[in-house]
Amino acid sequence: MSPDALRKLLDDVAAGRTPPAEAARRLADLPFEDLAFARVDHHRALRCGFPEVIFGQGKTCEQIESIFAALTERSPTVLATRVARDAAERVLRRFPDTRYDPLSRTLLRKSAAAPSRGGEFVGIVCAGTADLPVAEEARVTLDAVDLACETFYDVGVAGLHRLLAVSTRLREACALIVVAGMEGALPSVVGGLVDGPIVAVPTSVGYGASFGGVAALLAMLNSCASGVTVVNIDNGFGAAVHAARVVRQIRRAGRPEEPRG
Repeated sequence: MSPDALRKLLDDVAAGRTPPAEAARRLADLPFEDLAFARVDHHRALRCGFPEVIFGQGKTCEQIESIFAALTERSPTVLATRVARDAAERVLRRFPDTRYDPLSRTLLRKSAAAPSRGGEFVGIVCAGTADLPVAEEARVTLDAVDLACETFYDVGVAGLHRLLAVSTRLREACALIVVAGMEGALPSVVGGLVDGPIVAVPTSVGYGASFGGVAALLAMLNSCASGVTVVNIDNGFGAAVHAARVVRQIRRAGRPEEPRG
């Protein structure tokens, strides 16, 4: 349940549109619902501003479907990451209005998107085509929370002119998610061009000495550009959540203070 949904429910009870008993029934599963193999956290959006997301890796098709169904009953938006195609097909049969993106391995079911806010956007900068699955996971996650994003793909440091060609637009973003494998140099270069928040995402792309993304991770942690935040290897989802929180704080800072009673 989201903060907006809770406020609407309370308003409906106050206005007599919803009986108190019905409201109590709908709130009965807060803060979580016990499915025996999982305790689904319906309270997370109220606490954190972002609903629980299903991490599909390691779960059976039946488990993913059951958790997805439980979340769907309480939330207009449900996101699952690292979902294999066979599990996705099972969910799609039950919830045909869900979108599956095979590149990012994400499932997203959501109501109509909220209106955009005056040109604000998060930029996703991706070094190479091989890094796209991680970048697209971040893009779908931003879509889940109705945050506009703009993608700048295949602008790695091997062809620096490609990045410089879009540097003006990068400086207009509320936050940037920078995705790179190999030696992981791209976030440092971007960090020297812009003044906004940067979330660096190392990917597991690269030859043997990249050690499955460890080389890129260490390069980003040791970036000479100040203020670069680094998430774990291949964690496009985590980068998008961090960027969403940055944007939320920007919105709060620009919002007039409410009068105190």
